[in-house]
Amino acid sequence: MDDELYRENLLDHYRHPRNHGTLEHPDCEAEGKNPLCGDEVELDVAVVDGRISAIRFVGNGCAVSQAAMSMLTELVEGLPVDEAAALPSQAIIDELGIPLSAMRVKCAVLGLGTLKVALHRGVGTPLPPEWGADGDELVWG
Repeated sequence: MDDELYRENLLDHYRHPRNHGTLEHPDCEAEGKNPLCGDEVELDVAVVDGRISAIRFVGNGCAVSQAAMSMLTELVEGLPVDEAAALPSQAIIDELGIPLSAMRVKCAVLGLGTLKVALHRGVGTPLPPEWGADGDELVWG
């Protein structure tokens, strides 16, 4: 895909986010914030037989953070929780497919960090130190 197609895909996910909303009884949940730019996400995850059976999010922020969150939900739904928890930041950066500045990388991976915290708290997956949480939410920045 060329840069223009990736940009169109990003804008489509931003304007029409997939898996937007909340789950009534999530097994895992977390909030993430990037205070440097104001991005926020709240994430609910349902787990059945060790797999992500449903994932929903709500949030506010830039097109990159919100589109990346939408893309992430499509990427991880159906995956084993261990596999989703082990996803590297590069996976979501590759999914976006556009060049990102250092600040925009933080926007792009906010949702992934929030997912890692949610899975750690909800089902006990390992949490790498760089994704440490402060209190009840991931504070990134």
